[in-house]
Amino acid sequence: MSQNSTSTDVVLSVRNLTVALPPGMERSHAVKDISFDLHAGEILCVIGESGSGKSVTANTIMGLLSPVIRVTAGEIHFKGMDILAAREEKVRPLRGQAVSIIFQDPLSALNPLMTVGDQISEVLEAHGYGTAASRKAKVLALLDEVGLPDPPLMRLQYPFRLSGGQRQRVMIAMALALDPDVLIADEPTTALDVTTQAQILDLIRNIQKRKGMSVMFITHDFGVVAEIADRVVVMEKGILVEQGRADQVLVHPAHPYTQRLVAAVPRMRSSASAVSEEPPVVLEVENLEKEYRSSGSFFRKARVVKAVNGVSFQLRKGQTLGVVGESGSGKSSLGRVLLKLLEPDGGVIRFDGRDIAGMTEESFRSLRPYIQMIFQDPFASLNPRHTIGRILTVGPIAHGVSVQEARSKALRLLKLVGLDEQAYDRFPHEFSGGQRQRIGIARALMFDPVVLVADEAVSALDVSIQAQILELLAKVQAEMKVAMIFITHDLRVASQICDTVLVMHKGVVVEEGPPTRIFREPQHDYTRKLVLAIPGADWEPAAEAV
Repeated sequence: MSQNSTSTDVVLSVRNLTVALPPGMERSHAVKDISFDLHAGEILCVIGESGSGKSVTANTIMGLLSPVIRVTAGEIHFKGMDILAAREEKVRPLRGQAVSIIFQDPLSALNPLMTVGDQISEVLEAHGYGTAASRKAKVLALLDEVGLPDPPLMRLQYPFRLSGGQRQRVMIAMALALDPDVLIADEPTTALDVTTQAQILDLIRNIQKRKGMSVMFITHDFGVVAEIADRVVVMEKGILVEQGRADQVLVHPAHPYTQRLVAAVPRMRSSASAVSEEPPVVLEVENLEKEYRSSGSFFRKARVVKAVNGVSFQLRKGQTLGVVGESGSGKSSLGRVLLKLLEPDGGVIRFDGRDIAGMTEESFRSLRPYIQMIFQDPFASLNPRHTIGRILTVGPIAHGVSVQEARSKALRLLKLVGLDEQAYDRFPHEFSGGQRQRIGIARALMFDPVVLVADEAVSALDVSIQAQILELLAKVQAEMKVAMIFITHDLRVASQICDTVLVMHKGVVVEEGPPTRIFREPQHDYTRKLVLAIPGADWEPAAEAV
């Protein structure tokens, strides 16, 4: 398609846009001198790492910029109107009606005190749509269109009662309420498991085709780009470095930054790793059980959910066992039971020759340092009031290690995870997401653990930062021979780093084996469904991009 902004099929045209950041930031601009067009009926993917300016560009188009960030140059034309130069009263009716946005985190974007039906209806009412009866009918039609079950009941639900995928569908329904010409989707599938992500991508693509909408899809996942994009814009530190047809950019990336991003995409492994001899077993699990019970009442029966149901496996020294499955499959519950953060309801967890499943907290305390966890959200798991030095040393000091010894070990581990000594005296908020995850890994290593449990440790990271963390974990594993349980919903990552994979579905292990067989020749229907749902499953990064 033509990149000429005068083309009749251009719906949205961004020209020489520069958005300044406040003084004292690491750079002067959020975006600098960027230009691109969004054509009628196309899906344009804007890709780049965190801090590349993707979301700032979307928020500028929507008029949602923070007061401390300001546009210093450029134009944004929507159907011939420069929406940056136009008065607010002319632009306000366009929001939601002509240009609409889906946010990354639906739980924080939805009002927890309003039913989802009332929130969708509020959008219609704000733009003077119809009567109360016609708005109710429209809400039901929208809930049905986005594939939510039982719209009359769903309309009366509150956001916290819905799953992540259902909340994202509600956000899409709100965005589509007024049949906009342009839909901006800001990382709408990042936190979702692989099958829910596939459903949301299918939904957006089908609605886009049916309504002839233009979609600007912001993502850092090249699998998503391969799945849905017509054209691609690549951004690095606020600069637009490459744009073109999706097939061209994916197969023959021209800019070094794009080549690095493509090279960082985890690949499905095609051959099994050679093993000369079986390492010793460090953790053995037999018929592990964990139930969640909701209390009943006079009107409602008590509900029992088997989160972990008869799970058995062996974990060997220096090897990685992957646990994959959708949200609600029991992956995280399994990890927490192994760490004794949850008490099991049955089964055996044999560690260091002893069954720790039935141990009291007092008996297990001496073994706790040897089974450590790397959490999904390093910011939430690091105390914001403590320096990194205190975060790393407080545990070992509590277990009798001297202050000096703990400090020297912390400095050594910071270097191992790729951070300098100055990090020791800084606070968590001073670091990026990738750096915080490195700190989380360093903290887990402070006790010289035998087993590491990594719970979705890279799922929220950009593809290049993800590649660095995976490389770091491989380096740590090679040096320290630590065994790892890697919980993830990203099958590409599991394929890349795991020696063995367990596939969990509703608390049960439905398939187990090496990743080459599990993902290339899945035996179970559920595993086949997961593999088919991988975004861009047919796309493998070009060899020359690596």
